[in-house]
Amino acid sequence: MQEFWLPLALAATFGAFTGSLFRLTRRPGFERPLLFPVLGLLAGIVAYFIHQLLVAGLDAPAWLLPILVVLQVWLWLGPLGPKFKPRKPS
Repeated sequence: MQEFWLPLALAATFGAFTGSLFRLTRRPGFERPLLFPVLGLLAGIVAYFIHQLLVAGLDAPAWLLPILVVLQVWLWLGPLGPKFKPRKPS
């Protein structure tokens, strides 16, 4: 059972950390700063399950998981990510 939960927790944590780092590269002033680590967490979980499918089907190596996590976070927070509208000064 530890072979399932430990890598899943590590992938989710690494995704949240990568999402937080992605938040630092954005311009300041965005609303919803918690969105970045939460989407990173979800991207890490999805990347873990993609990796498990690749391991079952193609016998993928273990080093592929961190790369999948970073790519998933980049996709979800970059080109396919949320679009923020600039706030109008009142």
